[in-house]
Formats: sequence, C-alpha cells, structure tokens
Amino acid sequence: YLPSMRTPTAMIVGMVLCHCGLLLTFTGTVAPSWRQVSHMSNQPIDFVLEQGIWDICTEQQSTHDRLCGQADELAYFEQVPVRVAQGMMPTSLALTLLGLVVAALGVRCWQKEPRHLLAGVAGLMLLLSGLLSLVPASWYTHELWTLPAAAGGTLVAGYGLVLSYLGSCLEILGGLALALSFHHCCKER
Repeated sequence: YLPSMRTPTAMIVGMVLCHCGLLLTFTGTVAPSWRQVSHMSNQPIDFVLEQGIWDICTEQQSTHDRLCGQADELAYFEQVPVRVAQGMMPTSLALTLLGLVVAALGVRCWQKEPRHLLAGVAGLMLLLSGLLSLVPASWYTHELWTLPAAAGGTLVAGYGLVLSYLGSCLEILGGLALALSFHHCCKER
C-alpha cells in the first residue's frame, strides 16, 4: 500500500502561480510607470515623465533626480482607460486575496485529503481576478498612444504595465490549474 499524495501537482502549481501573479499585479498597480514619455520638446534629452494609474513622476536620468506627485496638467487621470484601471486593478487584487484564502482552505496539507470542490471554486475566483486585471492592462495598452501626452514626446509602455500583464497571465494560469480540481469532484460522482 502506497500512501496517496496529499496535494495534487496542479494545486501546488496553481497556488505558486497565483501568489506570483498577486505580487506582480500588486507591484504593477502601485507602480508610477504604466507609460513613459521621453524626448519632449522644451525638456532636456534625459528628462522622462512616468505616468501610472495613481501618480505622475518625472526623472532626470543623468542625476537620478525623481519627483512624484506631479500636477496632472493634461487631464490624464480623467481618461476612461485610466479610470477603469483605477477601479478594476484594486478589485482584482481583493478578489485574488479572497481566492487565495479559499484556495488555502481547499489545498492545505494538514487534512487527510484536499477539498477539491473548494479548490475548484478558488480556481474560478482566481481566473476571474486575472481577467479583471488583464482587461484594464489590455485597454490601456490599446489606448497608450491616444492618451494625452506632452508635445513631441516619445511614448513607450512602462514597467508597471508589463508587470500587470505578467501578473494577470500568471493568475489566469494558476486559476485554471486550481479549477482542474473540479475533475476530481466529477470523477467521485
């Protein structure tokens, strides 16, 4: 008689991916760099403006002088993709935390067997949280070049946007891995 493995591999993978996704999505949400604007007219060549969903920062790259809390002179924060991201990113983070709590109750190894139904429900919650953060990141990327910017500036995606994308994808994959637990529930019936 061989003892059965307490926690299936798919559950472990799902938990690891979702925790990594939460960390990346959180960092992307609070980062002040969803978009960088450089080479603006009337500014030094090494001057960079970083726009996030909560803050606007400037940096003189040669001296590393960075100032955040800059005035929103172009009504950047009033743009619909930014407003949507301000609402959906924190909602996604809250749902991810809730999903991880539910997943921990279903996956935990102190029980003789994992609770497959609970882990599957958590997987669906985490899948949804990943989609909730992927939508604003995708929309913002689509509108990246149409959002207001200083004249003559070069626009590029910032690290906050990239981290939000990566975190969303990891949460979706982790949620799918946990949702595979439903297969075990159906097999039992």
